[in-house]
Amino acid sequence: MSATEERNPVSEDIDILPTSEILRIMNEEDAFVLKAVRAAIPSITTAVDEAAGVVINGGRIFYAGAGTSGRLGVLDASEIPPTFSAPHDLLQPIIAGGDKALRSAVEGAEDDTEAGRDAASSVTDRDFVLGISASGTTPFVLSFLSASKDKGASCWLLTCNETAVSSELRTPNSELRTFTIDGIIKILTGPEIIAGSTRLKAGTATKLALNMFSTVVMIKLGRVYKGWMVDVSPSNKKLIRRAEDIIMQVTGCSREDASGCLRLSEMRTKAAIVMKSKGVTIKEAEKLLKEADGSLRRIIG
Repeated sequence: MSATEERNPVSEDIDILPTSEILRIMNEEDAFVLKAVRAAIPSITTAVDEAAGVVINGGRIFYAGAGTSGRLGVLDASEIPPTFSAPHDLLQPIIAGGDKALRSAVEGAEDDTEAGRDAASSVTDRDFVLGISASGTTPFVLSFLSASKDKGASCWLLTCNETAVSSELRTPNSELRTFTIDGIIKILTGPEIIAGSTRLKAGTATKLALNMFSTVVMIKLGRVYKGWMVDVSPSNKKLIRRAEDIIMQVTGCSREDASGCLRLSEMRTKAAIVMKSKGVTIKEAEKLLKEADGSLRRIIG
């Protein structure tokens, strides 16, 4: 039995405790999550650097999960294009059961090894794959990883199960085939207060880890400057205002100038910053960004 399925001794009488006491126990258990994520930083670091290198060389990132893990992957990936103006196919989330599984459970989806293999059909040897499984044993996820590894992709597993200590995993089909992945991110959150309910501590830990992974990959790709979201896609009034604020803060210009540069740049915040900072046209700004691999640091310091 994996740690995520074990009963937590602190919740033995949780069904007869006062509401405030149940909440206190949950809060204390949640406090362990930050420590568990902190302990996993070395492996997250390696995964981030590897994934960033894959993207720099023209590859993509795939998440693969089922249930809560799959939904968290979809949630994280969906925020990358608007936040960082990244192409929609740069970070691709795969969830067992497809889009229907985002809102409701799809019976048997996480156990479908054939679907896991089929879902990896577009993965190539240039890509990075992160399987997400709290238990580390989800058949769909392991099959996706196995098929991706066969194609030569860089494959990692994010899990909250302490028994997932080896990079040699076995696909849960009739062949029980052993395959080697490139790394494991283990976030050891321990038993949940409701045994097996991994939407709790394991889910929180997974969300934190994915936040760290995807955000730092984008930072390594030059899509953040001095803490500013300089690649934001200003697709609504709030985001247009944010883009103008960023341009003003970085360049010291007025809102009127920021708004004008943003329009001239065809709503590309980073290009507008270069235009204003360097006094160049949009074409010259684009050329500078291309030469600097999109890094504002290399252009304006």
